[in-house]
Amino acid sequence: MKRIVPFIFILLSLGTFDVSFGEITQRVVDIPTRPGVTQRFLYLLPDNPRAAVILFAGGTGGLQISENGSLGWGAGNFLVRTRQLFVEGGLTVAVIDAPSDRQRPPYLDSFRQTPEHVADVKAVIAWLKQQNNIPVWLVGTSRGTQSTAFIATQLGIKDSGPDGLVLTSTILRDNKERSVPEMSLESIKIPVLVVHHKQDGCKLCSYWDTSYLMKELSGVPRKELIAVTGGENQGDPCEAFAHHGFNGQEKEVVGRIVDWIQSK
Repeated sequence: MKRIVPFIFILLSLGTFDVSFGEITQRVVDIPTRPGVTQRFLYLLPDNPRAAVILFAGGTGGLQISENGSLGWGAGNFLVRTRQLFVEGGLTVAVIDAPSDRQRPPYLDSFRQTPEHVADVKAVIAWLKQQNNIPVWLVGTSRGTQSTAFIATQLGIKDSGPDGLVLTSTILRDNKERSVPEMSLESIKIPVLVVHHKQDGCKLCSYWDTSYLMKELSGVPRKELIAVTGGENQGDPCEAFAHHGFNGQEKEVVGRIVDWIQSK
């Protein structure tokens, strides 16, 4: 893949830092969101992108992205470790961190379903559309689905919201915060792709609960459930290298996500 030619932009209070990631040039970008708050993300740009994806890690969501692009946490997360595959598929990628006022524990815990989180992500969506004038999709995994689904219920396309939604290893049950099926999913009017491993062993993400999720997505113009099988299963069933994180199935899973987004 060709190395990306750097672009030039001007935005008040914006900071960018070039770093390398394999054959892809990625940028560390900070944009202002709420008063006194900035949102940092890793930005990877292919030639002639057809769409953009904002990737939301699971867990606490506190990637702690440094100015040189290194991560304090989450390098092995399914969406974080596969970001280059999305770029190779022709999609612009933004790997989002916790905002500047949530850079200490608990990071995004108890924050994913708040107006402040919505405002931060809305600013990233607007920035991506300004750069490339292409559709922007939200892609979440595990607890990242609680961010993406909630934001989709709060922001329609007319409100500068996302153009599509991808939920992987969705949180289907939760005794701490609202699970995704408990949200106002009927308000979502954009395409939704659900990707889930049939052998997901996480107690919050049983594959058999996906039928409830699909039923609640009653207002979307297009939806599909992709059931994944096979791969490897290592460690904690709720962590990134178990079936929960599509270990050993990365290329297939990302390829199907990219194809589904581009088919729209």
